[in-house]
Amino acid sequence: MTRTKKVIITGGAGFIGSAAIAALQNCGHDLYAIDNLSFGNRQFIDLPAAHFFEVDLLDRAELSRVVSQISPDWIVHLAAIHFIPYCNQHPVAAAQVNIQGTMNVLAAAKNVRNLEKVFFASTAAVYPIYDRAISETHPPAPTDIYGLSKLAGEHLMNEFHLQTDIPTIVCRFFNAFGPNETNAHVIPEIQRQINAGCRTIGLGNLDPKRDFIHTSDMADAIVKLLTTCDRGIEIFNLGRGIEYSVTEVVTAFEQVLGEKIIIEVDPARVRKVERMHLLADITKLKNFIDWEPKISLKQGISTLIDRQLITVIG
Repeated sequence: MTRTKKVIITGGAGFIGSAAIAALQNCGHDLYAIDNLSFGNRQFIDLPAAHFFEVDLLDRAELSRVVSQISPDWIVHLAAIHFIPYCNQHPVAAAQVNIQGTMNVLAAAKNVRNLEKVFFASTAAVYPIYDRAISETHPPAPTDIYGLSKLAGEHLMNEFHLQTDIPTIVCRFFNAFGPNETNAHVIPEIQRQINAGCRTIGLGNLDPKRDFIHTSDMADAIVKLLTTCDRGIEIFNLGRGIEYSVTEVVTAFEQVLGEKIIIEVDPARVRKVERMHLLADITKLKNFIDWEPKISLKQGISTLIDRQLITVIG
């Protein structure tokens, strides 16, 4: 059994960070969160005040001080600006946080004596447009500033590993869903409208398919990767290996509600440039950590709906 580790999670009060903290706490680890709360929420995580640090990644000196003070065994770097429409509207901010912020985290990490492991959250957006399941060996070719900034982060992680020989994990996240989402991605947007009582909902592009994975499955994989990877630098896709269109997601909401949902296309939500498929080949991950995602799309959606609104459970 892995001994108790002292773990820093940047972006710990965020969507995926809060799930990762809960999973690591369940394993008995000693958790510390760093978050500037620009997108996260302090109430998402059950940590004492002494284990939460409201620090911006771009404050290099304060970040270094906090990391040195904690002196962690593991660093899990999740903090980023990751909502693609926001990144496209604020490319300079996205580049600063996702690239300079990562540089600052790694600079702080180099000063930690006995640091055992670093984990970096990358993204499926590093991949080019592709119509089949995509593996880690596929050459990256980002189509937006978010993917470009995360690919730069991957290169920084590789440089860090070469300089320090500290085991390094790069995980390319596909489309996460679950509780505590703070950005207007498609599932939380459907959730918001449904929970507001709407049965006619406004959405954008309906046909593109995405690989949706629940954050609890993601957190389980993160814990297993941290426990298992003990040498080198490894890159993994983290998805469910199944893709769904937006209309199929709405159908899952209908099945949970037992009610018909009418979709109206909102021109303001339609992306002019959109990839039709984004599907993870998760063979490497499953074989490496003996892991399988457990929560289906419908099961995950059932936890997002206001129970008072359900008339019939499908």
